[in-house]
Amino acid sequence: MKPRVGFFDFTGCEGCQLTILNLAEKLLDVLDLVEVVEFREVQGHCNEDLDIAFVEGSICRLDEEKRLRMIRTRSKKLITLGACADLAGINIAHEEAGGAELAMAVYGSDSKHLQGGQARPVSVIVPIDGRIPGCPVDGQEFLSILHALLLDRPTNLPAFSLCVECKLAELPCTFEQGIVCLGPVVRAGCNALCIEGGDRCRGCRGLVDNPRESSYHRVLETFNRSVDDILEEYRTYNLRIDEE
Repeated sequence: MKPRVGFFDFTGCEGCQLTILNLAEKLLDVLDLVEVVEFREVQGHCNEDLDIAFVEGSICRLDEEKRLRMIRTRSKKLITLGACADLAGINIAHEEAGGAELAMAVYGSDSKHLQGGQARPVSVIVPIDGRIPGCPVDGQEFLSILHALLLDRPTNLPAFSLCVECKLAELPCTFEQGIVCLGPVVRAGCNALCIEGGDRCRGCRGLVDNPRESSYHRVLETFNRSVDDILEEYRTYNLRIDEE
């Protein structure tokens, strides 16, 4: 009997699930290994027990919290899928900006039906067994972690910072362009995709374990950037550090 897998979405754009669907032929290979019994993007609800549940989106409302707890009781392993589930992600922005004001600015008078709430990571509500970071997730990393889960092996993520991948790709340092970048303290694994595309690292993969914040502060000083500059960047994906 194949392991039974489900995909679940909460508050988010569902871009992580679309990334998985875009794996195309590689996803078909996955279907030889598992039975996908629930995936709203492609099929209906079945309410069966699962070996692995992948959960996308942050938890913002009481009904979402109750649904998440039910999924946890049905699942042997629960893995967060993407920055919203992992960190609460950019959904936290509506709290920073003021939920009602932000909804009115985006949707105008049509926003009255929208239901807000405090955006929280999945791990705040239920125990998790692993995480796949990113906004959206990396499809290859998803496949790698899925294979590890099926083999009952640890789902290790890169333990080094994005700066390593950036230097290996011989990309110019974003700081040298006068732009604040989170590369020195953010977990690698995306192959510096945003920097290669001309942007900076905004931290969607979360912080490395035990980030060397004092060293990072020295980098900021070298490039005449303030701690306030970097704290503002940290808020984009709800990264948590000591504001010293």
